[in-house]
Amino acid sequence: MSDPNNNPLEHRFEGEHPVRTLLYLYRNERFRLLLGLLFMLIKHSPIWIMPLMTARIIDVVTNRELHPLNELWVNSAILLVVLLQNIPFHYLYVQVVSRAVRSIAVRLRSSICRRLQQLSIGYFSKHSTGVFQSKVLRDVDGIEQFTRNLYDTGIATVINIIFAFGVTALRAPSFLLVFVIAVPVAILLIRLLRKRTAERNRALRMEVELMSSRVNEMASLISITRAHGLEGNAIERVESALERVRAAGLRVDQLTSVFGASSWVIFNCLNMGCLIFAAWACYTGFLPITAGDVVMLTGYFTLITNSVLGLTAFMPQVLQAFEAVHSIGEVLQSPDLEHNENKAVVTNVDGAFRFEKTGYTYEGAGAPAVHDFTLDVQPGQTIALVGASGSGKSTLLNLVIGFIRPTEGRILLDGADMVGLDLRVYRHFLSVVPQESILFEGTIRENITYGLVSATDDIVEKALRDANAWEFVSRLPDGIETRCGERGARLSGGQKQRLAIARALIRNPRVLILDEATSALDTESEALVQEALQRLMAGRTTFVVAHRLSTIRNADKIVVMRGGRIAEIGTHSELLDADGLYAQMNAR
Repeated sequence: MSDPNNNPLEHRFEGEHPVRTLLYLYRNERFRLLLGLLFMLIKHSPIWIMPLMTARIIDVVTNRELHPLNELWVNSAILLVVLLQNIPFHYLYVQVVSRAVRSIAVRLRSSICRRLQQLSIGYFSKHSTGVFQSKVLRDVDGIEQFTRNLYDTGIATVINIIFAFGVTALRAPSFLLVFVIAVPVAILLIRLLRKRTAERNRALRMEVELMSSRVNEMASLISITRAHGLEGNAIERVESALERVRAAGLRVDQLTSVFGASSWVIFNCLNMGCLIFAAWACYTGFLPITAGDVVMLTGYFTLITNSVLGLTAFMPQVLQAFEAVHSIGEVLQSPDLEHNENKAVVTNVDGAFRFEKTGYTYEGAGAPAVHDFTLDVQPGQTIALVGASGSGKSTLLNLVIGFIRPTEGRILLDGADMVGLDLRVYRHFLSVVPQESILFEGTIRENITYGLVSATDDIVEKALRDANAWEFVSRLPDGIETRCGERGARLSGGQKQRLAIARALIRNPRVLILDEATSALDTESEALVQEALQRLMAGRTTFVVAHRLSTIRNADKIVVMRGGRIAEIGTHSELLDADGLYAQMNAR
């Protein structure tokens, strides 16, 4: 179980307001965030204090009888100290807030990645990896940027307004009515902006996710695209997504620009009106204010209107952050989980399987992919699954691996119903060799020992020898430290497949899944891989899917599937003698 303190969004927040979710995110960094708020208030103080100090200095000049010259030096000294403190406190502010924000971003990305590991395999078949990348990178970056701007724009502007109102209430309370005009105008602008901007930001986010998916798709299909001369089609698909992102972004920018320009004109007109009214009130004696008060009030009114403008400009960022929280929540709130909590921990696997009228129906499918599948498998037996495409072979393998659980019947592992087992632990005793070996950008050693930190060089070499891979690995310039390239791009298909076998061998699994492990290989590579597979399969319960029937002649049981059901079952010779579906397939 992961520690919820280290994974802040492992938390149910269905239906709650994004603000509450953000506060939940911030809770582990609350000390730093509060300290940053204190430093921000101190370093930001010149903006609030300068109009007041300026007013007092002007009053010294315009009213010498009431204000001696030494007040000029005192006020100047105060102003200088207030200005100079900005340097150290700004540094402290940036350090504290940056540490908090970056820690939040790391934990948030970690929570998303942890959640992705908990989701069912079916969830990933419904969503593009490009969408996940966008959530981990773009959405978290949006929340990080929002948090920074919350201090620099959000909180600072609110404090500006509070301070301006407070000092004005003390120095010229009769002028407060003029200030109050700015608040309804700001609220009206924000209300007008909020709804339409939220809609357009949501549309932009969805288009960016689609674009990310298209780019990822293009990269994964590059070899197929080149082989069929479809570069133009691939570029057209990506550019179509890019154009939609451009259009959606322009719609957001257009709306923001209209409100931004309108706000600027309105507030500057209000600023000018405030200056004229304050000057007139001082000149005529309509209000008991001094020349210094005129400057102070004008300065504070400008501060208020600029702050309101800042809040108006900040609202789209708030909405983007809320949308990012919603986007991330699509992953973190997904109920499509592989449920393993509080289930029996598998401590040992012999490899005996019993399928009792097992079936599985995919969500939204009209008919079951596997139905009424009954079979006994003894430890160490090899079970071959053959049949036409769509006959249920892959679904059955996914049931054995535990990627999906039966929707009818049950599967017993060593006598225990797999529904009650923690499949994460069970898979420690299982290895899969797929049709296309999946290698990551790293060394041969890192790929083979993936997840096994204690494997020595001798163990790695033995696995490579047993997999018929040592001969070509030893000839490489850096041996087992040779980098494979992304998805093993620097290796041939046969070499990658032998490394996949070495990866399986080094784990010494009790259950083995071979999914078309030799179908994509040439004759020479297939012979080497087949020899390695025989070593791998020895003494292990093995489920094999193969189109080449020559590769499964020695299987203990060959299960012929059709329409999700068992059509025939027996050994190679028994099925040939039966002259049924398997014999027809073998004759082709």
